[in-house]
Amino acid sequence: MRADLRPYWVKKAWLNCREAWINYFLKPRCASLGPCPNIMNPWWVDVSGNNIHIGHSFTAVGEASQRIKIGVWGREQGSGCIRIGDAVLLSPGVRIACSDEITIGDGVMMANGAYVTDSDWHGLYDRVARPDAVTPVRIGDNAWLGDGAKVLKGVTVGENSVVAAGAVVTRDVPANTVVAGNPAVVIKELDPAELGQTRLDLYRDPYATADFYDAVDRQVLAGNTLLGWLWSCLYPAARREG
Repeated sequence: MRADLRPYWVKKAWLNCREAWINYFLKPRCASLGPCPNIMNPWWVDVSGNNIHIGHSFTAVGEASQRIKIGVWGREQGSGCIRIGDAVLLSPGVRIACSDEITIGDGVMMANGAYVTDSDWHGLYDRVARPDAVTPVRIGDNAWLGDGAKVLKGVTVGENSVVAAGAVVTRDVPANTVVAGNPAVVIKELDPAELGQTRLDLYRDPYATADFYDAVDRQVLAGNTLLGWLWSCLYPAARREG
């Protein structure tokens, strides 16, 4: 991992600009967005539709080639709802597509390309109208969706459970289990007593956590100079691993 050669004040200015973008462009698209979001490249995070609620310490990593997409397409104007808990992590390429109701618990982690939807969006024979049945999705606290995992309509994923990379979840996942495959089946049971710190533990006080990371930046970047950073930008070979 290459060292960050920016002076502290340069990084702080960048983070302030990013925060301004989030508050001006992204926050108004949400029904609510909690404090201390850490949204990297927020211009590559798409939020659309009604009734999207996101808790505090929301972490999302957008990339140009892998946008994060969170959207509600209700059956009628103003319907449908997504609720995302506190301290949730969304990696590049995550898609959350809601027809009626999707609830994501606290501390949930979603790896690259994970997909969650509560609808097939059209029937096998009628390819225009979506089915009448309402099939909400619920993902419990501290669940982990692996790379490319898919959680489909009507599914509840229990707390602390892990959905393996590439798994396709078509039925409920018990709490404290690992599921894999297509369709996903339980391959392992977890001992809740063995579980360590969760993301919610880390971000339980969002302001204190933000202050902690700011102090780390101030200390780690203290010796960096503006000239040294500019030189590394103009002459990338000057960069060395820290």
